[in-house]
Amino acid sequence: MLNWYLQSGKEADVVISTRIRLARNLDEILFTTKYSLSDAEKIIQIFGNIIPSLPYELKLLKLKDMDYITKLSLVEKHIISPNFVTEENETKAILINEEENICIMLNEEDHIRIQVLASGLDLENTLGLAVEIDEKLANLINYAYNEKYGFLTSCPTNVGTGLRSSVMVHLPGLTLTSNINKVLEVVNNFGMNIRGVYGEGTKSQGNIYQISNKQSLGISEEEIIKNLKAITDKIIEQERLARKYLAKNAIELEDTVCRAYGTLTNCKKISGEEVKRLLSDVKLGVDMGIIKEITDYKIKQLETFTKPANMQKYLGTVLDGYDRDIKRAEVIQKIINE
Repeated sequence: MLNWYLQSGKEADVVISTRIRLARNLDEILFTTKYSLSDAEKIIQIFGNIIPSLPYELKLLKLKDMDYITKLSLVEKHIISPNFVTEENETKAILINEEENICIMLNEEDHIRIQVLASGLDLENTLGLAVEIDEKLANLINYAYNEKYGFLTSCPTNVGTGLRSSVMVHLPGLTLTSNINKVLEVVNNFGMNIRGVYGEGTKSQGNIYQISNKQSLGISEEEIIKNLKAITDKIIEQERLARKYLAKNAIELEDTVCRAYGTLTNCKKISGEEVKRLLSDVKLGVDMGIIKEITDYKIKQLETFTKPANMQKYLGTVLDGYDRDIKRAEVIQKIINE
């Protein structure tokens, strides 16, 4: 089976991916801001013991046993958070399956962060799997829970359901029509966070934005999902209207996306930043039926394997910055011509 980030999901012309994250803590251990090294190690030991009781074929991997490129590749695929790698790695671990759509981070900001990921727009099913995993864990360990406030977490903004639901959206049409700021302002006014590709503190890259719920306390999981789905549907509608408007001036649009495709297919050296900009235009061209030479699957391959760490994993070699730019051009043309 293809890894989740290479699959094509619903509404894939606008929605790149869906993520559900549940923050949880063990009742008998202090939060990560106060706990000890032995507490952190105990959490990893507990999960090592309960893996056989979980029906998801998960592997326990300790970050201290991974090389830096492997850890960065997981960040690039949105499987772990950037902070999870940049902070002390001695007592951090993940439970992950082969498809990489399930990843449980241990000893991040909270003791446990259950993550389920999917390609395209798939909020209900992704939440369903996350809740299923959560309930199975609840039968094996004791969560920190308060009858009044719900699940207790290190950060007050996660108290309650502990749920952070998010969608990654590609909005080149709204950007090219200069409507992006208006739309993002409306989204923010409806109680949603708008962030860059890698979450809090990051910027948009390649016209990609991450939209997630702000509220976790005093609202159910189902309501959170319903609200995010309503906002996402409206964004999809507005982006598609913007693309229709752009299509009225077909020559300008075709020139933009075909120039981008021409650069990708003929370059001899290219930076990761330039690839992100060009791929945004090329994906727009593919989704609008202008570029027919490549498929959505190849777009996903290009998005994944042109990033520094994943490209080095793909090639099986370590490269410096200059050589990466040369090899990136070769990888692009190899994927396109396969």
